[in-house]
Amino acid sequence: MYISIMLFYTIFVFLMQQNHLLMMLMLLEMMILLLFFMLVIYLGYYMYEFYFSMLFLTMCVCESVLGLSILVSLIRVYGNDFYQSFNILW
Repeated sequence: MYISIMLFYTIFVFLMQQNHLLMMLMLLEMMILLLFFMLVIYLGYYMYEFYFSMLFLTMCVCESVLGLSILVSLIRVYGNDFYQSFNILW
C-alpha cells in the first residue's frame, strides 16, 4: 500500500517539477524502482519465477543509460540542463 502511495506521489512531483532534466531523470528512476518493488511483491505473492524481474531491470538500465547520454550531450551543447531552455527536436 505504501509503495503505491509513493508511486503516485512520485508521479505527481514529476508532473509538477519539470525544470531540470536531471531531476526528471531521477524521478523516473524512482518510479522504476517502485514499479520493480511492486513487481517483486506480486511475483513473490503468486510464487512465479523472477526471470521477468531480471528482464525488467535490464530494460531499466538501458533506459537510464540513454537518459544520461542525452543529458551529457545536451549539457555539452547548451551548457545547462534546464528543460525549458532547449528544444529537443532541433
